[in-house]
Amino acid sequence: MTVIVQASDQDRPPRVRPALSAGTWKEIAYLLANLPAALIGFVYTLTMVVTAGGLSVTAIGIPLLACGLFVSRRLGRLERARARALLGVRVDEPTPLPGPTRAGGFFPWLWATVKDPVAWRNVLFELVRLPWGVLTFTVTLTGLFVLWPVLPYVARGLTNVDRAMVRGLLSPSDELERRIAELESDRGVVVDTAAADLRRIERDLHDGAQARLVALAMGLGLAKEKLLEDPEGAAAMVDEAHGEVKLALQELRDLARGIHPAVLTDRGLDAALSSVASRCVVPVKVAVDLPARPAAAIEGIAYFVVSELLQNVSKHAQARGAGVEVWRSGARLLIRVSDDGRGGASALAGSGMAGLAERLGAVDGVFLVDSPEGAGTVVTAELPWRDRGM
Repeated sequence: MTVIVQASDQDRPPRVRPALSAGTWKEIAYLLANLPAALIGFVYTLTMVVTAGGLSVTAIGIPLLACGLFVSRRLGRLERARARALLGVRVDEPTPLPGPTRAGGFFPWLWATVKDPVAWRNVLFELVRLPWGVLTFTVTLTGLFVLWPVLPYVARGLTNVDRAMVRGLLSPSDELERRIAELESDRGVVVDTAAADLRRIERDLHDGAQARLVALAMGLGLAKEKLLEDPEGAAAMVDEAHGEVKLALQELRDLARGIHPAVLTDRGLDAALSSVASRCVVPVKVAVDLPARPAAAIEGIAYFVVSELLQNVSKHAQARGAGVEVWRSGARLLIRVSDDGRGGASALAGSGMAGLAERLGAVDGVFLVDSPEGAGTVVTAELPWRDRGM
């Protein structure tokens, strides 16, 4: 006799839910956090817009709106960080707004903040996300108890929408914003470089030619007083003053050459670089192969780059020889300065070559240094080619 015993539901082992991956749990956490984050952002944004709009007819309306948009930018940063941590969305940070000092004053800064497209996209993100946050929270919470087998697919579909929203509304507008940031930085470099050059010229004039001319005027004054009493002494003082005049003229020529040499203006890079090479303490071979002269600004930068590099060769390289090559390749002007010295040169911050790299970067140029210890130095610089007259 066979006895069949049917187990009751209480005697059966509990059904095991399939395990979810770590990525799915992160997506679930993001979806569940959507509702509180959306509520906070929506309430703040709506309050800010309504309050600032209502007070726009008063003196505090626009400043209040600017402050509110500034905070909206901060909310956008938090949302990008949350999406980066839980959804793996890598979104570049938008260009930071310049402060009142760099913007040219309080009112230009105020206007730039009010019309900031990044902040307004953050406002739109916070306003449209509330209904989406309610939907994703409800669906995800229900799925934890009812839709467990298909929950990973549901979570992935919902978070893909979130990913699209973050990329579309919280990312920089396009490459233009990043380019603007670079240009802002480059403009600061150009201004700082120009200010440093002006200080150097002022210092050279004050300590060099100006001091020599003051001493010359005093010497001629003394010679004038002694002219009748001591003609021989006065003549000696005039001879000494004549020598001082020659030295002062030489210093002024050197200073003028450092600002912009006449040979560069009159005869171009080939003659100007040959002149620089002749003053180097080591023999320098110069090869310039250009079909035409580039724009004056590019030509001037190329000249000063080579001049600075040859000065480094004279002072630090301990080389027996050096070479300068300049040629055009497509839309770029290429410069190569090499020596057979001790090497070890660097373009790290604080060095003279770092200043050259910044100056080239300000005009969309490139600066590369290859200088192994004991094997010489090769510096390659690239500048954008612009035809003369542009």
